[in-house]
Amino acid sequence: MRHKKIKTEKRPGWDEYFLEVAHLVAKRSTCLRRRVGAVAVRGKRILATGYNGAPSGLAHCSEIGCIRQKLNIPSGQRQELCRALHAEQNVLIQAEIHKIDLKGATLYATNQPCVTCSKILISVGLKDIVISEGYPDELARKMLKEAGIKIRKAKK
Repeated sequence: MRHKKIKTEKRPGWDEYFLEVAHLVAKRSTCLRRRVGAVAVRGKRILATGYNGAPSGLAHCSEIGCIRQKLNIPSGQRQELCRALHAEQNVLIQAEIHKIDLKGATLYATNQPCVTCSKILISVGLKDIVISEGYPDELARKMLKEAGIKIRKAKK
């Protein structure tokens, strides 16, 4: 018996699919300056997700305001003056809480990771990173390249 083909919308490719999930996750962000989402994937399966926001139980910038905005700090500088964890950090925390090994996984993120997140991602053994947008952090790009982690911007 042959199945009749039903005309449907084009299915997204895997990169497009997982980046759409990362953009959906970013909608949970409580950052007032940049909403970021990230998804760790291995074998076409989602392992963990994360978005940028204050640590569990603490007030979010969306509730009390942004320290960095108040001090007029440019993007990519003085990251220690921020209440939020980055999306990539929250992916790693979620994976650790649920005892999920990220070695060999791919990270899909709405933005390129900063240098701090890049160092941690290198240490857990990610194999590659797929991003929607860049980020002004050349050192992060150099360190990821040195570690052999491929970072690529998805085609729109």
